[in-house]
Amino acid sequence: MPDPRELIDHCRIEPKEKFRLKDHDPSFAGDPKIPKADRRAFAEQALTQEVAEMSAAQELLYASDTWSVLLIFQAMDAAGKDGTIKHVMSGVNPQGVEVSSFKSPSSEELDHTFLWRCTKRLPQRGRIGIFNRSYYEEVLVVKVHPEMIHAQKIPEADPEKKKFWTHRYEDINEFERHLSRNGTKILKFFLNVSKEEQRQRFLARLDDPAKHWKFSPSDLRERGHWDAYMEAYEEMITETTTKWAPWYVIPADHKWVSRAIVAKVISDTITSLGLKSPEVSAEQRAGIETARQKLAAEAKDNEPSKKD
Repeated sequence: MPDPRELIDHCRIEPKEKFRLKDHDPSFAGDPKIPKADRRAFAEQALTQEVAEMSAAQELLYASDTWSVLLIFQAMDAAGKDGTIKHVMSGVNPQGVEVSSFKSPSSEELDHTFLWRCTKRLPQRGRIGIFNRSYYEEVLVVKVHPEMIHAQKIPEADPEKKKFWTHRYEDINEFERHLSRNGTKILKFFLNVSKEEQRQRFLARLDDPAKHWKFSPSDLRERGHWDAYMEAYEEMITETTTKWAPWYVIPADHKWVSRAIVAKVISDTITSLGLKSPEVSAEQRAGIETARQKLAAEAKDNEPSKKD
């Protein structure tokens, strides 16, 4: 594996940069001159280390009660979102993390703006929120299937006009700017899986009865729109990667690679917030000392007498 810092810099898409998928290899797995088994072992060891560091960072995040962290995962089907979330967050306290998955909007959700249902699931200070898909579906699935706009009943909405999508990107950017200004750190991950790897993963699901529940005929229908989705992702990432909420394009053909990189980005970002445990006041210190003395006295009172 290359230097982690260089790899993360490559995965992070800078603002005003024209994002092109062809510049990001989904099958990246480190230096091919190094045996694959060694590269995988290194990545798995790095994942273990980052998970441990993230656990300590999460405790500080909760104790400081100033920042919250929002992780957004977007990807094509079978790219490994669920597995990445499971492995990367395996060491953190589940009480401080909430995962929200967004499916097709309900009738109530359609009667609100497209940001409404996600706004309700934002993490409170001191906690980590994870969006497994998000409001970005509104410039991905809805862009590939613009007929969905009609169900949203937006006055004078015309998805055939570029202005409609420009306004959506602007709304998202300003929404995320607002969150950032008010103490929510946003990290956005696009798990970049190749079409061939998706095909193989779909076949693996179909060949394993225990995984049949993961497959839906709609998965195959959406695969038929692969090129349109890739165009939508390129435009979306170009238009919505910002200094306050950057996109990270993660190679996802090898799960051990994607998990290690995602964990490193999250761990480094939380650490960079400079979080500290709350300061203990003189009054609190006095209370702590009083409690210590009382507990010590209890132990002394409970000691068996010599006559016993």
